[in-house]
Amino acid sequence: MFDGPLGTSIVGRARMSKKVKIDIVQLRDFATDERGTVDEPPFGGGAGMVLQAAPLVKAVDSVADSSNSNTKPHVILMSAQGAPFTHHRAQQLSELPDITLVCGHYEGVDERFIELRVDEEVSIGDFVMTGGEIPAMALTDAIVRLIPGVLGDDDSSKHESFAPGSDALLEGPVYTRPAKFQGKKVPEILLSGNHAKIEAWRRTQALKRTEERRPDLLSDWPASGSTED
Repeated sequence: MFDGPLGTSIVGRARMSKKVKIDIVQLRDFATDERGTVDEPPFGGGAGMVLQAAPLVKAVDSVADSSNSNTKPHVILMSAQGAPFTHHRAQQLSELPDITLVCGHYEGVDERFIELRVDEEVSIGDFVMTGGEIPAMALTDAIVRLIPGVLGDDDSSKHESFAPGSDALLEGPVYTRPAKFQGKKVPEILLSGNHAKIEAWRRTQALKRTEERRPDLLSDWPASGSTED
């Protein structure tokens, strides 16, 4: 499930150039019985199955034992109960030497594993998925692209929506050639060559788009903030 997404595009190139090393660990390899059992019904009854603590602890410890870092890998459990993932958190995590992502599944994981090994729980949104594999891939992509040298031009990540220094605004509209397409024209200001006016226009458009689509991001902005042309 991970090979395709993590072997192509930016993440794939980062792995090829050895700017990042990603190992996929199969939980069933650490089962405590011959059947490869990693889940059990919850104590006290209830629907669904719960991932057992023992194989999870063994799997996470195996990653720590094989790490080349002098520090213990930072362990993140992908969980619907976790803190919302943000670009700011991705930036912080991109600076860590080693991270272990644990994919939650079924009705959750044994709480003792969380208490013993997990440093933080992370959610990618207020919705439920079959498992934590796709969220883990999303986290990986967001983190890897922020590692210096991965994008080639490190300035690329500095002007994106939510990026530090972008004032947490959504990115405004962008255009490319041709200047006219199916009756719609590129705004004249972008063809003017006046870089100061272009930057002012882009900032105004970013404010407008954020106000329209994510007004919650403007809660910390001063009341005098203008979105006029």
